[in-house]
Amino acid sequence: MSRILIIEDEAHIAEGVRFNLELEGHQAEVAETGEAGVQAIQAASPPFDLLVLDVMLPGIDGFAVASQLRQNNWFQPILMLTARSRPEDVLQGFEAGADDYLAKPFVLAILLARVRSLLRRGPWQQPVSKAGVFEFGNKRFDYDNLEITANGRILRLTLMEANLLRYLIQRQGTVISRKMILDDVWEVHEDTDTRAIDNFIARLRKHVEDEPAQPRHLLTVRGVGYKFLANPS
Repeated sequence: MSRILIIEDEAHIAEGVRFNLELEGHQAEVAETGEAGVQAIQAASPPFDLLVLDVMLPGIDGFAVASQLRQNNWFQPILMLTARSRPEDVLQGFEAGADDYLAKPFVLAILLARVRSLLRRGPWQQPVSKAGVFEFGNKRFDYDNLEITANGRILRLTLMEANLLRYLIQRQGTVISRKMILDDVWEVHEDTDTRAIDNFIARLRKHVEDEPAQPRHLLTVRGVGYKFLANPS
C-alpha cells in the first residue's frame, strides 16, 4: 500500500482524488496549503510515496513547494495538477521538480493511470542494461534506484532527472535536439521556449560531471541540443 499526499485547496477535488486513491488501495491524506503540505511531508513516518500537487494554492504555490522539497532532498515522485496548462507552465513545473503534469479539468481514469505509472517507475522499452545499471567514467548510474554513485558518494535523482539521463544514455553519441527532449521525455508537443531544458541540463550536470562548468559527458551542441558521451576521448 502506497502513501500519497494531496496538496489541493479545492475541497471537492481533493476529496474526490483522495476517495478514488483509497479505492485503488492507497492510503491518502489531504493538505489545503503548500505550507501545510511541506510540514506533513517533513513529519511523515513512514514517508509519503508520491505527492499530488496543485499549482494554484494559497500562500506558497505548487512550483515553490516542489522546488523547496527538491532542495531539501525529497526525491519521491510529484504529479502536478493545474489549470495552468500552457507549455511554458508545464516546463516551469518540470524545472521546479515535477515528474508529471496533468491539466485541469482532468479525467479521473487518466489521473489514476499517471499515479500508477509514477509509483511503478515504469521502465523504458529498452533497458540500459539487464541490471538497470550503466557505468561511465568513475560513475555508476542505477536507474531502478534513481541513484548515481560517484567518488564513494550516492547522489539521488528525481524520476524526471533519471528518465532524461536514461534517454540520453540510450542514444549516446547522437545529437539530441531540445525538441526531441520536449516530445519524448516531457511529452510537450508544442513549440515553446526551451530555456527550461537548458536549466534542467545544467542541474543534471551537477550529478554526472566532475566539473559541471567543463562537461565531458553531457555536451552542448550549439544551436541544436545535447549529446551524451560515456567515454570521451
